[in-house]
Amino acid sequence: MNDAAPAPTPAPRRRARVRAPELIGKGGWLNTGDKQCTLADLRGRIVVLDFWTFCCINCLHVLDELRELEEKHRDTVVVIGVHSPKFVHEAEHQAVVDAVERYDVEHPVLDDPELATWKQYAVRAWPTLVVIDPEGYVVAQHAGEGHAHAIERLVEELEAEHEAKGTLRRGDGPYVAPEPEPTVLRFPGKALALPGGTFLVSDTTRHQLVELAEDGETVVRRIGTGTRGFADGGSEEASFSEPQGLALFEDGTSVVVADTVNHALRRLDLASGEVTTLAGTGKQWWQGSPTSGPAREVDLSSPWDVAVFGGEVWIAMAGVHQLWTYDPVEKTVAVGAGTTNEGLVDGPGAEAWFAQPSGLAATADRLWLADSETSALRWVDLDGTVHTAVGTGLFDFGHRDGDAGQALFQHPLGVTALPDGSVAVADTYNHALRRYDPATGEVTTLATDLREPSDAVLAGDDIVVVESARHRLTRLRLPEEAVRVEAVAHRTQRAATEVAPGRLRLDVIFQAPAGQKLDLRYGPSTRLLVSSTPPELLLKGEGADTDLSRELELNPAVTEGVLHVSAMAASCDDDPENEYPACHVHQQDWGVPVRLTEGGADRLPLVLAGMDER
Repeated sequence: MNDAAPAPTPAPRRRARVRAPELIGKGGWLNTGDKQCTLADLRGRIVVLDFWTFCCINCLHVLDELRELEEKHRDTVVVIGVHSPKFVHEAEHQAVVDAVERYDVEHPVLDDPELATWKQYAVRAWPTLVVIDPEGYVVAQHAGEGHAHAIERLVEELEAEHEAKGTLRRGDGPYVAPEPEPTVLRFPGKALALPGGTFLVSDTTRHQLVELAEDGETVVRRIGTGTRGFADGGSEEASFSEPQGLALFEDGTSVVVADTVNHALRRLDLASGEVTTLAGTGKQWWQGSPTSGPAREVDLSSPWDVAVFGGEVWIAMAGVHQLWTYDPVEKTVAVGAGTTNEGLVDGPGAEAWFAQPSGLAATADRLWLADSETSALRWVDLDGTVHTAVGTGLFDFGHRDGDAGQALFQHPLGVTALPDGSVAVADTYNHALRRYDPATGEVTTLATDLREPSDAVLAGDDIVVVESARHRLTRLRLPEEAVRVEAVAHRTQRAATEVAPGRLRLDVIFQAPAGQKLDLRYGPSTRLLVSSTPPELLLKGEGADTDLSRELELNPAVTEGVLHVSAMAASCDDDPENEYPACHVHQQDWGVPVRLTEGGADRLPLVLAGMDER
């Protein structure tokens, strides 16, 4: 018998607690069997709100990060997706329904087209995660990706704390799986015309490649098991995870595949159906990871499309806003262009900014690209210089033809080189096929009423369009005359933050997760980069530094603009006994629309991780 007194239970960490606002959204609920869901219904459970929008690659990364947390804590944690649109198309309810299936979202989703819940929770960036405890209080907020480890640690603390208090309720959550649809393709991503006249299609949601006959409908063969995985082998053993881009190697006997969610490049031998891995480790690239080296040893990040240009495979690395290259002779990868900063900046490849490049097409002297988040058509010269043909930045989009300097797209995902030197653009969120002619500098519309077109390939005198949200290929005759379309222009729906002209205190809030501390072994572990559109908005405070707080000075002569803020912080496990602690990088980019008004705020807090307690 042991008479020793039991060790005292450590007191739970004190946290700032704010009562969680109710979940409201005009679009209603998905994945709940048509039932409404309230915070009262969720009382006793740990709730993780995931504010996302389906155009955003970082949001898609977070969906993947949350899968393990959902599975491991299925009886205590309820993840709720709050869909908060950036683009006009994303406010359409059916588009949200499609996206929830397309990206295999296995939790309830609130469709909030008017950003009502976004505003209630003072969210400023996609993605943002908010944790609500079993008593209905907000206890943490995290912007960006890479926070799953911190949230799991918090979940474990909350489970223990509320189990002891009797306020934890275990059981099944409100998720109800939808019925699967029996179509030949399911949200196909990209297509490739093969030398024999057939088409190879990335059947993205079914994690397969499908070869279709010349009619674009009859299945010749399927490559891959059809379940999410990462395995090489024959056509019946190999597995993919949401494959997208396809490109024919110059020998015409094999295809390189952008295996997007596996963060890898794969090779398909057309004759045998054998699949092998060319590049990537299966892990997502993070800041500080190698950016060049042996292809199988370097991490990639959501490669979305591929094209052979100048003897190399160029990769639209959507996850880090860059273009990378794969050398098939040396079997190495390297950054081809882009800084990882998100935006639209032209110039030498090492200085250019992209925003989720998602479509590539090569000619003899140009690599065309659809830069989706800036709704832009851009190209790279043989010398690596980046140019913009159409598009102005992250916040302007629409459907407007005419001179390229004022023409507008809406989140295009594909681009196709045409025989006359012009390019066709799969203008995804406008449901249209557009055309840009470099000779005249004009943009026209070739076809409308295409449901989320994501790519197109030439087939003789026709163009075959991947209608992703209609789950099919659609053959069109290239028209001699353009389609007349009523011009529309949009800006993002987020309301501008009213700030005072003159001095503005910018505070990026970062609190290292429980059990971690800032990683100071090699110098400062934080970085803050600030710029503005227009550049004249900032009189003081532009540039990079290591302090997460900064005093800005705003130009009173500029009444509206956007502050671009990029923050990074590295934290490591706080265990002096561990010689090699696990470390994590937390990073987020914000584009904050601001309006200068007398009496506006003189402080702008942006939460990277933690809670703003001021």
